[in-house]
Amino acid sequence: MSEEPLPPSDQPIKTEASSVAARHQDLEVKDAQIIFNTVWNKLEEKYGRTRLHFPQELILLGGAPGAGKGTNTPFIQEVRGLTAEPIVVSSLLDTPEMRAIKDAGGMVGDTEVISILFERLLSPDYQDGAILDGFPRTFVQVECMKLLYHKMLQLRAEFFNTEYRASFRQPLIHIMMLFIDEKESVARQLKRGREIIEHNEEVERTGIGEPKEYRATDSDPKAAQRRYRVFKEATYDALQSLKEVFHYHFINAQGTLAEVRQNIIKELQYQSSLELDPRTFDSLHRLPIAKKIVEHARQQLVRRLDQYEMESTEQFHRVIDFIEDKIMPIVRHHAITGSAHINSEDPTLDDPHSMAMLIDIFSERGYHASVDLHKIEIPEEFDLQTGQIRCRMKKVWRIQIRFKGSEIRRGS
Repeated sequence: MSEEPLPPSDQPIKTEASSVAARHQDLEVKDAQIIFNTVWNKLEEKYGRTRLHFPQELILLGGAPGAGKGTNTPFIQEVRGLTAEPIVVSSLLDTPEMRAIKDAGGMVGDTEVISILFERLLSPDYQDGAILDGFPRTFVQVECMKLLYHKMLQLRAEFFNTEYRASFRQPLIHIMMLFIDEKESVARQLKRGREIIEHNEEVERTGIGEPKEYRATDSDPKAAQRRYRVFKEATYDALQSLKEVFHYHFINAQGTLAEVRQNIIKELQYQSSLELDPRTFDSLHRLPIAKKIVEHARQQLVRRLDQYEMESTEQFHRVIDFIEDKIMPIVRHHAITGSAHINSEDPTLDDPHSMAMLIDIFSERGYHASVDLHKIEIPEEFDLQTGQIRCRMKKVWRIQIRFKGSEIRRGS
């Protein structure tokens, strides 16, 4: 009697439960497509395709209860240069229209969430970028986010060679997760509850200030645990599922505020390869970035100065003498301000090599030097017969020397 062959190792064994889960997910994907298409068609009908200008940058912000989303959102805005108010989806759904649905016993489902959110994203305030707090939270919303991204790419390609190209920029989507563990989350929630109670009691006693919203869960350890677990099972999993599609930033929010903000800066620092349109990046890529130029600047400066001394000794010493005789006396007079401006017609600087030497010498001595050539035409002869004026060219070298000035204590 032959044995039934085992399934291949790379083939998962299908159980009834996994088949049901797969069918359920397939249905959700189809639901997402139906919901998205319904919302999108209404937007096209209302605005027209050429006016569907979604934000160039979207930050999908998630965080455990107590992770500091509210505290750090203004800082995230500052780091990314976003000026529009964050879109808090829970507040977005607290509108008269949404309240009417809930008051009538209805459910605010994914269709309503997607519709009102996309409508808000088309506001001119959000053209440069937006922070979405609390989206996506369901599998359907995750799929709609993917569909929106692909639509944005499609619109960009469609209008790239038209007059509308500037309005359809390369989309950039970040997923940002402020993460703390369950123990820290519960501790922070309970601490917040105690602080709010104390604050509200003080407001009631003195009549000074405004009371803060108090949630009963902030004083109940079990409720605080439930809130954390709901976050892990809903928001966390939803954003994790987009990890392979968009730029993902996992922020350790366990430490102090200063430590968390350093983590945010590190994660959100500008990266041209991610943010620029691929065509723009290719055009700029042949120019070196500043970091590469300064990487070995000190070693290169030393090498150049030694070469001046060994290979162009006479010229190098003429430049040193010029600096010592003509420039340093003026620089010394500006020791307090730390900035000296010198105009010179000395022919020493006619040679570009001499000018390079001058800048390097000052750099080695701890100054910042810049040189600009100003040309002035000076009339020398006037031809009475032709009316022509013959001029000579006067060269004036404008030299600026900057350094750290004296910190003199001034009397009051």
